[in-house]
Amino acid sequence: MTHRSLIIGASGGIGQAITAKLKQNGSEVTTLSRSADGLDVTDEASVKAALEGTEGEFQLIFVATGALEIGGAEPEKALKDITAQAMADQFAVNCIGPSLVMKHALSRLPRKGPGCFAALSARVGSIGDNGIGGWYSYRTAKAALNQMIHTAAIELKRTHREAVCVALHPGTVETPFTAKYAGRHKTVKPEEAAHNLLSVLEGLGPEDSGQFFDWQGESVAW
Repeated sequence: MTHRSLIIGASGGIGQAITAKLKQNGSEVTTLSRSADGLDVTDEASVKAALEGTEGEFQLIFVATGALEIGGAEPEKALKDITAQAMADQFAVNCIGPSLVMKHALSRLPRKGPGCFAALSARVGSIGDNGIGGWYSYRTAKAALNQMIHTAAIELKRTHREAVCVALHPGTVETPFTAKYAGRHKTVKPEEAAHNLLSVLEGLGPEDSGQFFDWQGESVAW
């Protein structure tokens, strides 16, 4: 049977690289993105319509959407910098968007046999790993996404016993998304990040569902 994949946010740096790697590995890949398809993950009608335009089951559904700066708002350095609008924008893109995709896409995983839903998160969304503070809105939106992934995995297990639903930290990837903030962090090319993330997914089983992994396959603290 042909392995079928669905990539949400396929026009971004990581999304493009994941798509290319999957095709190279022989997967039949369906892609959806704002630039190519007008998909707005923050609009439920748009998400529903986009998914209704696809057919059949997918062994992999990968959500590669996300944003660090929205509307010119940079990550906050202190509490005095937060605004209601910036927080709402971060939640819309980094939590609500992937959550709406889960709502309408999880049923497209195979009920029998393995299947995987993965969404890009970020280590800075970890509460347990947060030792330096700052970046309030982005951190909090990603932490909320992690909770959505964990909770959805519990429900998914009732109907898709072999499925995996996980959050992934890709590392610091060389894209316009991270250009201003890479700093002293080691960066990797999107192609290397795609290889790393897909390798992690290949090694996961149902017992790993609902967890948060980095690009090395190491568990990240909630």
